[in-house]
Amino acid sequence: VTTLVNCPQNPSSKKKGRSKRARVLLASVEEATWNLLDKGEKIAKEAIVFKEELHAALADVQKESQALKVSAEAFTSDPCYLPKRQAVVQAARSLLTAVTRLLILADMVDVAYLLEHLTVVSR
Repeated sequence: VTTLVNCPQNPSSKKKGRSKRARVLLASVEEATWNLLDKGEKIAKEAIVFKEELHAALADVQKESQALKVSAEAFTSDPCYLPKRQAVVQAARSLLTAVTRLLILADMVDVAYLLEHLTVVSR
């Protein structure tokens, strides 16, 4: 996202190598997202608290990941077209927001378990 945001408004019309790097980057983001979803689903299955919220967050991450994939594929076909660049930046930001929400919920589950354990120990 940072690389895309910091690019000049009028990128070079030379397309040499850009599409390949974008495809590799997209594949890397997809793999990382699927790994996160897999771990998130395991956490959601074991969670006692925030179960519904975790499932909703997982669905949101999956939806935003798909939206990024679609916009990124359009962007790789024409990386110098500013509206496609803007669309992929917005999709990436939305995915980051969804991932952040999921991570916060996972942390809340951890804190709830820790508090439960601390309460038991202090008695």
